[in-house]
Amino acid sequence: MFIEVDARGLGCPKPVINTKKELDKIEQGIVVTTIDNKIAKENILKLANSLNCETKILKEEKDLITIEIKKGENVIIEEPKKEQLEDKCIFISSDKMGQGNDELGEVLIKGYIYTLTEAKPYPKHIILVNSGVKLSAQNPSTIENLKILESSGVEVLSCGTCLDYYNLKEDLKVGSVTNMYTIVDIMNNSSQTISI
Repeated sequence: MFIEVDARGLGCPKPVINTKKELDKIEQGIVVTTIDNKIAKENILKLANSLNCETKILKEEKDLITIEIKKGENVIIEEPKKEQLEDKCIFISSDKMGQGNDELGEVLIKGYIYTLTEAKPYPKHIILVNSGVKLSAQNPSTIENLKILESSGVEVLSCGTCLDYYNLKEDLKVGSVTNMYTIVDIMNNSSQTISI
């Protein structure tokens, strides 16, 4: 079976959702998705990997990216080794912790991210939204500690819409870009979500 998805001009997370709908309809076959931005490309590749599908970039130009996704070929994709991870999600929506003094809030969030590196088991996911994406793009202290967590298998995800809003898409230093569909899916399937 061969299915084409034209997701050009669609905002996040529609390219991923439309691609997943077509993949869900088939046991085996090929879905080819056409998109027009790199964030959608990364999100679709991540979706395909999570579904154990094989991917190939058929075309990549400035405003046109075509991705082929093969499903049902018994492709085995090795994931990074994840030791001592707990099925929980840390959801961080600000580059500060708590309300009140902003300077104190910045100190607290740095301390929190550092303490995560010292407290095991690690969470499976850290999701950064709104100004929380600054922790993976601008703050050297939190970037260093998020890299420690990522190297141990923690998936560090920054909201693509938020990175765009703060003009930080090109500044991401750790982890990868995600979309609202993936955020909802992770939060729904985690045994515990901790919001900071």
